[in-house]
Amino acid sequence: MTAPSASILPSAVFPPEPTFDPQRDMPDLTGKIIIVTGANMGIGYETVKHLLLKNAKVYAAARSIEKGQEAIKSLKETTGKDAFLLQLDLSDLSSVKAAANQFLSEETRLDILFNNAGVMLPSPDELTVQGYDLQFGVTALGHYYFTMLLLSALKNSTVYHGQRARVINVSSSTHSYAVDGGITFEVLKGGPERDTQIKKWGYEDVPIGTGARWILYGISKMAVIMITQILNRYYATDLVSLTLHPGGLRTGLQRHGSAEFQDKAAPYLQDVEKYGPLTQLYAGVMPGAEKHAENGGYLIPWAQFGSPDPRALNTTVQDELRAFMDGEILNFKD
Repeated sequence: MTAPSASILPSAVFPPEPTFDPQRDMPDLTGKIIIVTGANMGIGYETVKHLLLKNAKVYAAARSIEKGQEAIKSLKETTGKDAFLLQLDLSDLSSVKAAANQFLSEETRLDILFNNAGVMLPSPDELTVQGYDLQFGVTALGHYYFTMLLLSALKNSTVYHGQRARVINVSSSTHSYAVDGGITFEVLKGGPERDTQIKKWGYEDVPIGTGARWILYGISKMAVIMITQILNRYYATDLVSLTLHPGGLRTGLQRHGSAEFQDKAAPYLQDVEKYGPLTQLYAGVMPGAEKHAENGGYLIPWAQFGSPDPRALNTTVQDELRAFMDGEILNFKD
């Protein structure tokens, strides 16, 4: 089965003007402890900026120490507030474990976790350190492992505040580009089966929505929505999780795409500073947002609730995905 057409793009990247203003509408966040992954650029950077302006204690997680330090310096100049660097390479489960351990050595609770980092349209030949598809490994498995390692701190937050901690997972409208049941398990790890399937799909990224790179991206973002459902189904006492499409934004995320794709996408991309953090900030900090978790918990631009592809709500596939990820984590030897 081939991926869907790109017909979802116009509504995804040209939403109505937002009514949510973070600095006007967000509550004061004094005393809140927050992690944002992928915090050194794009949506992550802008998210940290607004959280700092509302007095949160923010751990800015970044793969590169140098780029993370540059971002923290820039944030200090912009906000007058200090963020704390957390080195995190989601493509390496050893780094994920080390980052979680570093955080837990410094804090006993975690109030909000923004699983924001991602990778888009790398070569299908690229795998993580442990041999997973790069997009799935970073966006889905890496964040799932990170969340599970931080579960004790999230539970402590729920007890401390008397309200559930939040886990916000960044997906995309392009989760619809996944094929069949949403998760093609044979392509999640490197090997002959994966290579054969990728060859069938092809390597091109234009037309948008077709070819292995888009299908793999769709699978990774479908997995993110399913992870959100898994968290809400199995850990509802301890936390609430929401997921979202952040919008078509001008960031470094598109840099792996072909020149043809970047040319075609450019007219659809909007300003990340103005729009980028809106939807995930609303999901993460606004009172009452958690009530939507039972109905899919999926937000669309700008800070509105929508509905994901129905395949993302299939509990049978969710449980298959959970079993796969838990098995991989259990078998991981640092």
